[in-house]
Amino acid sequence: MRVLVLVCSTRPGALGPAVGRWLIDAIAPRAAELGVDLLPVTLGDLALPFLDEEDEPASGVHRHEHTKRWSAMVDAADGFIAVTPEYNYGMPATFKNALDYLGREWAWKPMGFVSYGNTSAGTRSVQHAKQVVTTLRLVPLGATVALRIADTVDNGRLRPDAGRDKTAIGVLDELVRLAHALRPMRERTRSGSGAVPLPGSYVRALTPDDAPEVLVLQRCCWVEEALANDTLAIPALEESLEQVRAWLATWQATGLWRDGRLLGMVRTRRVEDDWHVGRLGVVPDLRGRGVGRWLLREAEAAADAGCRRIVLSTGARSRRNISLYRAQGYRAESSDDATAFLTKPVSANAAVGIPDGEPAGAE
Repeated sequence: MRVLVLVCSTRPGALGPAVGRWLIDAIAPRAAELGVDLLPVTLGDLALPFLDEEDEPASGVHRHEHTKRWSAMVDAADGFIAVTPEYNYGMPATFKNALDYLGREWAWKPMGFVSYGNTSAGTRSVQHAKQVVTTLRLVPLGATVALRIADTVDNGRLRPDAGRDKTAIGVLDELVRLAHALRPMRERTRSGSGAVPLPGSYVRALTPDDAPEVLVLQRCCWVEEALANDTLAIPALEESLEQVRAWLATWQATGLWRDGRLLGMVRTRRVEDDWHVGRLGVVPDLRGRGVGRWLLREAEAAADAGCRRIVLSTGARSRRNISLYRAQGYRAESSDDATAFLTKPVSANAAVGIPDGEPAGAE
């Protein structure tokens, strides 16, 4: 997880850099425990002029290099902590300008605040900023740190204060929890999924970081295979977390997700002139709704140019699976006591109607 610490003041000699340094020092140990990378960003270093893009920020079309750099930084982040002063009951114009430059890059990410000032300790700046960030679909935290300069600063440095450090750690903790909770919203927004088999679902590539979810899905999906074939010697049931992580790094794997839940998956890869399809599984409560068939068609459509046939396998006694695959155009290539191998010419990928049901699992 990557969190940008935004130092918002650009005034020469401002207190912002000192507050930013204190914040980083205070929360860095906790960030390491949570697996968070903290990236300090001083808005003045970005050299953003007042918004000078011809297209609306929501379009995502950025023509200037300064905008492209800022877009890439924000897009790669999972959350933000803004270190902001209060100017005349509001946030600095530079902070508002930096927010206005972008659109979708902000969406569904949490933002925490560390404010500083005199009478109000910068809290009116935070209230002003919250009106803006919610419009950008940023989610402001409830936890904040507010520093009254007269009570906090000596000679341009912040006095040590264990209680203040603890409060800052609380901001980070809440930010991380919220960033994890919002992840499905960010993924769905960015997936660009077209037609999907279930309302609210989306498709994205699986990575080694998804190994825990994939392991759980395998355990629940391949039980029927074990029962049908009277054996527990099934790779999907025997693999460790590290073994799942390893194959996710070498196969092209696709997952269907909804609200952070992995609903189904399939993996593919090319071996010489064959396109291998495997680990086709759907959560038990969604079988019979076309999810497995949809994933299979997606896997077939992704076959590399030059592949002659699609190859998959299932348990030799998995009659339900074999019947479904045959209806989809596959034919038995070979089999032994444990495994049935089926193939289909790549040119035969036209959709074929099949009975209701879902494959319990393809190896």
